[in-house]
Amino acid sequence: MSESGRDMSQSGRDAPETAPTRNRGGKTRNDLPALSVKRPLLVTVMNLLIIIGGLAALFGLEVRELPDVDRPVVSVDATYPGAAPETVDSEVTSIVEGAVAQVSGVREIRSSSEENSSRIRVEFNPGIDLDIAASDTREAVARVEEELPERIEQLTVVKADQDADPIMRLAVTSRAYSEEELTDILENDILSIDGVAAAGLFGARERQMRVVLDPLRLSRFGLTVTDVADALEQAPYDVPVGSFRSDAQQLLVRAEATAATPRLIEDVVIAGTTTIGDVAEVFFAPADATNFVQVDGEPAIGIGVVRQAQSNTIQISEAVKTRIETLNQRFEEIDIFVNSDDAVFIKKSVTEVLTSLLFTVLIVFATIWLFLGNWRATLIPSTAIPTALIGALAGIWILGFSINLLTLLALVLATGLIVDDAIV
Repeated sequence: MSESGRDMSQSGRDAPETAPTRNRGGKTRNDLPALSVKRPLLVTVMNLLIIIGGLAALFGLEVRELPDVDRPVVSVDATYPGAAPETVDSEVTSIVEGAVAQVSGVREIRSSSEENSSRIRVEFNPGIDLDIAASDTREAVARVEEELPERIEQLTVVKADQDADPIMRLAVTSRAYSEEELTDILENDILSIDGVAAAGLFGARERQMRVVLDPLRLSRFGLTVTDVADALEQAPYDVPVGSFRSDAQQLLVRAEATAATPRLIEDVVIAGTTTIGDVAEVFFAPADATNFVQVDGEPAIGIGVVRQAQSNTIQISEAVKTRIETLNQRFEEIDIFVNSDDAVFIKKSVTEVLTSLLFTVLIVFATIWLFLGNWRATLIPSTAIPTALIGALAGIWILGFSINLLTLLALVLATGLIVDDAIV
């Protein structure tokens, strides 16, 4: 009897480990909770794998303010000095529009012809690769470039909306360099960062060669301003004149006649023996200022960083700040600092949503414990919620989404669903 009793007792202890989990109706359950009871180590390893996958995906996820819903936009900008809006429209805008309209995937074209400038905004269908669209647009513009007037300047194609506001505004000051010298440095060392469409300069004054005419001397030689302008347009340049070839080598011959200094410009002949130096003074000087930038009462040059369509503002901001540190170390007498940065607002917004998510999880734990009054029952959702939230990051990465305000708010709402399941 004693041995039989021990056998029965032993079988009673083994029964919970081998018997299937049953619900209240006596039916066998084969769902995830039943698996957790029968195979706790397996479920623990699965949860650890989910956590590891979520943490690994965290380093590859983009952080943005909103999902990537930017439309692929390419802008074409051209400068036509001295031209009226009607002239710009007929000789520049209409020709470029016709070429761009033939590019595959174009959804909408908007153009504006203003005095001295033409601006065309090309919007492509959603899903179009922006790099390919910009390349096709450049090829289309290049095909009609010969049809445009010779005086066209700065014909550019940019992967962004020209009317877009800068995401960062920088200020550059220096007490050792003049505005002219500072402009030259910035043009040679301008920010070239992935995702940046343009970095416009404000308050810059480029170095120009000025020809100041003397009306009295012009009258003495019987010349007009038009005569001087025609002579300057025909100023000599470097030209190839041919080559000499032998059995052993070939030599290219170039006529070096570039008028690139004030002295050479003064030697340009207007008529007969009269030169530019006889009727004018030639010298280098900064361009006339069209706008001014001041920082704490001191003159400065501003830089507006415009991002490309479909690029990440936070990544651009971090890259720009890294480049600023490099430039500040390279030029000790130049100070470059950030005036405004949209990435600060985005980071703050994301931080606030993450804080709300943390408070939501804590309130959920407190609510479950308050209604159930059992720490063991509260421990299950307390473990499931962080695991589910971290594992969701892996799903976000696999689907190609980003961490933004909408996805974080979705996680906040999903936390409530876990609570409902836990209480049920």
